[in-house]
Amino acid sequence: QVRVVESGGGSVQAGGSLRLSCVASGIIFTIGDMGWYRQAPGKQRELVATISSGGDTNYADSVKGRFSISRDNGKKTIWLQMNSLKPEDTAVYYCTVDRMTTNRGPLYDQWGQGAQVTVSS
Repeated sequence: QVRVVESGGGSVQAGGSLRLSCVASGIIFTIGDMGWYRQAPGKQRELVATISSGGDTNYADSVKGRFSISRDNGKKTIWLQMNSLKPEDTAVYYCTVDRMTTNRGPLYDQWGQGAQVTVSS
C-alpha cells in the first residue's frame, strides 16, 4: 500500500525553526512533483512550496527567504526547513505528491494526513 506520511510538526515560539519531513512509502518506481500545502483555521488550503524530481523549487511569496524545500529521490523523501517562523505560519501542513508510478499502476494527487505547526508570539 502506498502512503504519504508527514512528521516533524510541533510548537515553537516566533523566530524559531522547525523541520518537516514527508516520506512516500510502498512499491514506488517514480515520483513526480512533491510539495507542501498548509491550511490555517478558517482559511483555505494554500501552497507553501513545491519541488520537482529534478530539484526545481517554487515558493509562496509569504515564505520566500524563510522556508527551504529539499528532496532525496532515492529515499522518496522531502523536507521543509522553516526558519524565522511567525504566528501566521500556524497551520496544518500537508505533503502532496502529484503523481507516482507504482506496482499497482499510476497514482495521482496523493496527500498525507497533515502535521500541525503552531507558532506562538
